[in-house]
Amino acid sequence: MDMCVTCGSQEGLCKVFEMIVNPGDNILVNEPIYSGTIHALQPLGCNIINVSSDEHGIIPDSLREILSKWKPEDSKNPEKNTPKFLYTVPNGNNPAGNSLTTNRKKEIYELARKYDFLIIEDDPYYFMQFNKPWAPTFLSMDVDGRVIRADSFSKVLSSGLRIGFITGPKPLIERIVLHTEVSTMHNSTFTQLLVSQLLHQWGEEGFLAHVERVTDFYRKQRDALLAAADKWLSGLAEWHVPTAGMFLWVKIKGLHDVRTLIEEKAFKKEIFMLPGYNFYLDSSAPCPYFRASFSLASPEQMDMAFQGLAQFIKESL
Repeated sequence: MDMCVTCGSQEGLCKVFEMIVNPGDNILVNEPIYSGTIHALQPLGCNIINVSSDEHGIIPDSLREILSKWKPEDSKNPEKNTPKFLYTVPNGNNPAGNSLTTNRKKEIYELARKYDFLIIEDDPYYFMQFNKPWAPTFLSMDVDGRVIRADSFSKVLSSGLRIGFITGPKPLIERIVLHTEVSTMHNSTFTQLLVSQLLHQWGEEGFLAHVERVTDFYRKQRDALLAAADKWLSGLAEWHVPTAGMFLWVKIKGLHDVRTLIEEKAFKKEIFMLPGYNFYLDSSAPCPYFRASFSLASPEQMDMAFQGLAQFIKESL
């Protein structure tokens, strides 16, 4: 196993995709999916296959059904074009806010072994899990070098630092290092030194104490947004409680598509949320979902925003 420091986890993930994907390859994801990942994958010409998910993340039975189109031994025959990898955000998925349970991770990992595909574990919200104990990572389960993991300091220190790191099998990480040497060369030595000195000063205990403070802040923010949603959107929309991260994924009842509601009506009143179509492979399809972030707004702003949104929903129904 080896590790490579990257300019945020996004750079590392893009290099992983470019390293692995050839035009026509089959890869597995679970919608809704982070829009940056969609835009990184689509130009590579791969076939993106959606695996169904719910409030607990990827549904193993859905993955099993998709994989049943192949035989396990087909992975040894390039002409069979078995899936190369599964990409997933296992904790606090952006935008849905869901997290994979331990049992589901174990099932998914065993399917990866059976059908011989890689797992790309994009986990920027790992340190922002609201419930304990934290589920083990795919990387910690890996016994045969099939997990590539992306981590980031953006959510627990500062996004402007652009410090992330990719961990995985040494032969693959070496290719990412070579790619870095002929592209970005390396990310800022100043910010690397800053983070290194801070971590050495804190030590593990100090870092985890900081993480606890960050998580407590986001937990309170989440609870404030949920209180506003319960107050104003009950009966008009539905949602699941996020278990990590900084996003609430909301489905408006009775509306086929929320594009006009969110991008025009709400926007004009300075209520800023993202319509759900941004997080689907087919962004032209109607979508009743929107993503609300609880990272910056105050509880008072959250309350005002959902009060205004509730009025717009009622007018649109």
